[in-house]
Amino acid sequence: MKCCHLFLLVFSLFLISVNVKAEDADSLYVATHYNESEYFIEMRDGVKLFTVVYTPKDESKTYPMLMNRTCYNVDGTRNNKLRAPSDYLIRGGYILVYQDVRGRYMSGGTFDNMRPNIPGNDVKNKKDIDESSDTYDTIDWLIKNIKGNNGRVGIYGISYPGHYSAAALLDAHPALKASSPQAPISDFFFDDFHHQGAFLQSYMAAFPVFGYQKDSLTNKAWYGDKMMRLYKDRPANGYEFNLALGPLKNITEKYHYDNFFWNQVVEHPNYDEFWQKRSILPHLKDINPAVLTVGGWFDAEDLFGPINIYKTIQHNDPDAKSTIVMGPWTHGGWSRERGQQTINHIYFGDSISTFFQREMEKPFFDYYLKDEGEMTLPEAYMFDTGLKEWKKYDEWPPKDVAPITFSFGENGKLLMNEDAKAGDEFSYISDPAKPVPYRSEVEGLTFTPRLFMTDDQRHASYRPDVLTFKTDVLDKDVTIAGEILAQLVVSMTGTDADFVVKLIDVYPDDFPNYEHNPKNIIMGGYQQLVRHEVFRGRFRDSYSEPKPFEPGVPTNVTVPLQDVLHTFKKDHRIMIQIHSTWFPYIDRNPQKYVDNIYKANEEDFIKSEITIHGMSTVKAGGDLPTIELLKKTD
Repeated sequence: MKCCHLFLLVFSLFLISVNVKAEDADSLYVATHYNESEYFIEMRDGVKLFTVVYTPKDESKTYPMLMNRTCYNVDGTRNNKLRAPSDYLIRGGYILVYQDVRGRYMSGGTFDNMRPNIPGNDVKNKKDIDESSDTYDTIDWLIKNIKGNNGRVGIYGISYPGHYSAAALLDAHPALKASSPQAPISDFFFDDFHHQGAFLQSYMAAFPVFGYQKDSLTNKAWYGDKMMRLYKDRPANGYEFNLALGPLKNITEKYHYDNFFWNQVVEHPNYDEFWQKRSILPHLKDINPAVLTVGGWFDAEDLFGPINIYKTIQHNDPDAKSTIVMGPWTHGGWSRERGQQTINHIYFGDSISTFFQREMEKPFFDYYLKDEGEMTLPEAYMFDTGLKEWKKYDEWPPKDVAPITFSFGENGKLLMNEDAKAGDEFSYISDPAKPVPYRSEVEGLTFTPRLFMTDDQRHASYRPDVLTFKTDVLDKDVTIAGEILAQLVVSMTGTDADFVVKLIDVYPDDFPNYEHNPKNIIMGGYQQLVRHEVFRGRFRDSYSEPKPFEPGVPTNVTVPLQDVLHTFKKDHRIMIQIHSTWFPYIDRNPQKYVDNIYKANEEDFIKSEITIHGMSTVKAGGDLPTIELLKKTD
């Protein structure tokens, strides 16, 4: 039992860290300057949502409200232990509001993952509910019942609370003046649990958090025994543990047989109506509040969300007050200041999170909620992860950075803006029984993966089932800014395959070691992962209607890799790798087409010889048609 209790404590702290803004505020300061109150706010359908409000004790003036709606337990913010937002805002003169969303912890109702939006739900006499209406009803109650407010409200949140911040933009309450979706989920078929339709097996342990309904109001996690099904053995080697599990159907039978969210995923392997109606992107229109969308370039969980929420708002409403910030962080890393900003083995600078909190986040809310200061934020405040410095742009992607087209040559040569030799072919044998590891180091069972986002790819370069192409040593800096799109022409002996495409920065052989790294991490020749994506080949023509490949027939497969701002410095090299397994980050494709991979049998997994044909290219930089590609649902 001690092991179980210890795990639940550590796990609870992890969940809190997803929604954290810096360290706990000084509890003495909070106790001295705030009054704490609790409310059960009634929604239009009669369900009551638990809400904690911190009101400044100084009643000589009015204050705007800053709200956080979460599925990760408001109880952690009580008793003067404010964990969000940043200390700059806690001391900046706001009424702070925290709410358990519907169906979670102390709030009533039933929880639904990415609850579908109902357009027009600001109409007060409607009984249908969604996250937008719950936010609307909460704001309406707060404005009328919390003394000392100035009639303006802002909302913020990281990860799932980031999604709730984005949902608040739809049919927004007139008092909502500013929203900051941070690492927001936008669509679970492309964020978190899937990437381009491929399932993230590395998220297997996350399902208990989202897949069980509680049976009473509680401020404690009710799914701990479900978590312990997985964690009781504490496997030290996640690769071996997941490989020994076999097909995904064994996870259903052994661990998640009673998990409603897991079963929804299993029964909806394609981008059908179930997933489509849960996407927030089609609803981001006519946005009135100001928006500060925040993300991390190395966020393994929700990189797709912030980029595509920002782009969709700009596409649908170019005049919206919308800014995007992308920095050198993993998931939610801007909420904590660790001094030296490092991701795994790579150092990016000092006090970068503090800079964001002080120079971007606080001025945004102060301006729109308090009329303080000037709005000097650019449309895009982006960190160049190669130069390791901030850049300001009037638009994103910027027009003044020329795109590059890469193609593949003989002997592993990566060509820049050169045509490949006609007729070249590059083949490898992909074996699901011996998948390519996604880490260069042994890693145990993860809740969600993070550190691999800047990992050394030399371990993959050595494998015969990984195609590796690299440029000559660069004689000048080369910057890639914007989207990356791999346009592959492939053929195979099987009838299905995944395609992992990686953009890599190869360091000079004499690059000095970083002081913060263990002694065994050699930076000379380091192959730093800059951007990657996986694409499940069956979805090449439609995410909703997959189809098999015809063996031996060259076929077009387009892989969107998402945006990047990275300068490959002089004396470095640029590398691209292509392969078809990346385990256990991504589940294994059987490579023999089956209707539902979640129900595949062991005998369905086969070796396949996969060929990348010489007319394949990777276009890097600029504004590529990712938004249009995501509409492939016919």
